[in-house]
Amino acid sequence: MAKKVDFNKSLKDLSADDLKARIAEDKLRLKKLEFAHAISPLESPMSIRILRRDISRLATALRKRDLGI
Repeated sequence: MAKKVDFNKSLKDLSADDLKARIAEDKLRLKKLEFAHAISPLESPMSIRILRRDISRLATALRKRDLGI
């Protein structure tokens, strides 16, 4: 739980452009992980789930900024 809180606090320092760039970068990393997992099983398949959730947190933070919440 502490990791999630630290992750959310670190997002406050990023600008909207930085958030967009990080989302794009993480989506690319997710595609590579999923492709690697399809070829041969990953040592830690939970990393895919964690990365998906991080992308969602980034998108939520970006949306909150757009709405001014």
